[in-house]
Amino acid sequence: MSLEPLLIFELVLLGIGTGFLAGLLGIGGGMVMVPFITLILSHQGVAPGLAVKMAIATSMATIIFTSISSVRAHHQRGAVRWDLVRGLAPGIIVGGMIASLGVFALLKGSWLALVFGVFVAFSATQMFRNKKPKPSRAMPTGAGRLGAGGFIGFLSGLVGAGGGFISVPFMAWCNVPMHNAVATSAALGFPIALTNVIGYIVSGQSAQNLPPASFGYIWLPGLVIIALGSVLTAPMGAKAAHSLPVAKLKKVFASVLYLLAVYMLFKGITS
Repeated sequence: MSLEPLLIFELVLLGIGTGFLAGLLGIGGGMVMVPFITLILSHQGVAPGLAVKMAIATSMATIIFTSISSVRAHHQRGAVRWDLVRGLAPGIIVGGMIASLGVFALLKGSWLALVFGVFVAFSATQMFRNKKPKPSRAMPTGAGRLGAGGFIGFLSGLVGAGGGFISVPFMAWCNVPMHNAVATSAALGFPIALTNVIGYIVSGQSAQNLPPASFGYIWLPGLVIIALGSVLTAPMGAKAAHSLPVAKLKKVFASVLYLLAVYMLFKGITS
């Protein structure tokens, strides 16, 4: 697989676009990256099932860098709920390890694509419904918060996303203000990404027919180019998030997720 100028250009555009969306929506960019990296790798001759797995792993690896850039911008505005980050992170690490070291390697790429599509569509529907939570509802504490983190980390590990597609709706449902939910989700992206990337590298050591310049399931050229672009634009997205009304932010978030869910469901059914 050679890095032709057109391929480099496509990866740069993907990085710029996903970085902005990561800062804007707190999704880590994975919801956008996975479908596009799957398409790019498939066109480069990688088998469909393997392309999905590598797209998920590569997407997650870029989130390590995107989340750092995005969360700095949110933190400067005092929007990150660090108490929630500390409470959810232990569960996220455990859930992510279970997903990336075990379940991810066992499932076929087509099944992972279907899981991706279903949960993204569900998250988008919850956002569009905009159902007001009960005023008395609050974030769980203790074991409940640990379990919530484990669920977020596990599903993120299966679909290669920073967790925003679960954590943003969940925190909003628990009466965390939308801008705080987006900012906190961006901060959660780092432990989610780091934990799962370790798992993808270890579990991918025994994978067959990986293309050149692969590190486990991670496609290194895609990682480097996308990360460079996304780190530059994530702060711009974070700034935009604080200037948009909550209702519009939710609709933007949901619209993006619906489009990507349709593509990945189609990919899972046909591969």
